[in-house]
This record gives sequence, structure tokens and C-alpha cells, in this order.
Amino acid sequence: MPADLAGMAFTASVWVIPVLLAVTLHEAAHGWAAWKLGDDTAKVLGRVSFNPLRHIDPFGTVLLPAFLLLMSAPFLFGWAKPVPVNFMRLREPRRSMVLVAAAGPLMNFSLAYIAALAVHLLPLLPSNIAPWVGENLLNLVTLNVILAVFNMLPIPPLDGGRVAVGLLPPALAHPLARLERYGFMIIIGLMFLLPYLSRQFGQNFDPFALIVIGPVNYLIRIIAIAAGIQ
Repeated sequence: MPADLAGMAFTASVWVIPVLLAVTLHEAAHGWAAWKLGDDTAKVLGRVSFNPLRHIDPFGTVLLPAFLLLMSAPFLFGWAKPVPVNFMRLREPRRSMVLVAAAGPLMNFSLAYIAALAVHLLPLLPSNIAPWVGENLLNLVTLNVILAVFNMLPIPPLDGGRVAVGLLPPALAHPLARLERYGFMIIIGLMFLLPYLSRQFGQNFDPFALIVIGPVNYLIRIIAIAAGIQ
């Protein structure tokens, strides 16, 4: 196999498992929290599951990560099919909405910490497999923290937007909730359009790097210290 193809195959192999674990368990956590708080919609549809096939979104789980990988992007990103939640069926809908929304990012932070702890086990592995496992673990930490921080941005329909809607007083929560139909357009504008336009004017304004990558790097250091690997 040519060296460049071998390198791409290795890179892909150390990202596939982290992507599947991060997005699958994120969505399963939403479904589990909703089920325990009174809405069994996701449970009935089989979405409270660790089976990745039940959560894979063709674009968000496969095509987008593959595109970012091929473009040698500085980070890998993706998402799974959103778990259906009927918030009106939840006990104490406003409070429960916050808990259901927060369950996904909390799962990602938990996975990141578990992966960081697992780094201590690398010396027990055969020398020919330890580097591959180590890359998977480091990518699992990085990707889970990126997903958690990104999803906690206070923009509906991201988890942080739903948390904000549940916590803010009605006078602020209602206008924020109405932004949900435009949420993904706002996100695309922040991630891609504004950086592109700024480069056309000779600037380098990247809101995504400012509001996501900075906190991600800080939280990764905190997790590494807590896990005793830094």
C-alpha cells in the first residue's frame, strides 16, 4: 500500500471508533434521560441503545467526518440522528428539558474522562498495538470534549440552547426558543461563512475557534490533570 494511502487508512482507523462512541452514546444518553423522566418515545423506537446503527446519520456521522478527514481539518466533528423527545410527556417539562438536554454533553465529558484514565493501561498492551490504542484514546478525549462544548453553545436546537430556554425567565426564554428554526443557519454562519468572509477582507476572524477551541483546550488540560496523565 502506498505510504499516503497507508497514512490515511491509519488516520481513519483511529477516528472511526471515537466518532461512533461519541455520537452514539451522546444520543443514547438523551433518550435514557427522557425515558427516566417520563417520556418513553425514544425507548419505544429503540433509540435508547448502544448500537451505533440505530443512531447513525448518513451525513453527520459518515460524510462530514470523512470530508473533514480528507481535507486534513484541524478537528473532526459530526453528529448522530437526534433522539426524539416529547417534552410535553416529561414530568415537570421545563426542569426535565434541562436535564434531558444536559445528558448528552455530560455523557461526552464522562467518556472523555474514562478515555483519559484508560491511558494508564497502555503499558500493559503489546508494543505493536499500544500506539494505535493510544491514538484512539486521545482522539476519544478530544472529540468528546469538542462535542460537549459545541453542544452547550446557547443556540437552539443545540443542547445548550435547550438548557438556556429551560433556565431563563419566560421573557427571555420564549424569544430564544423561537430561534430554533434558524439555529443551524446561525451555526453554519459562525463556523464557515464568517471566517470565509473575513479572509476575503484580509482578516482572520474565526468565531468557532474563539468560542469552542479555546474552552476545549482548557477542558482537555483539566481532564488530563484529573486523570493523572499530565
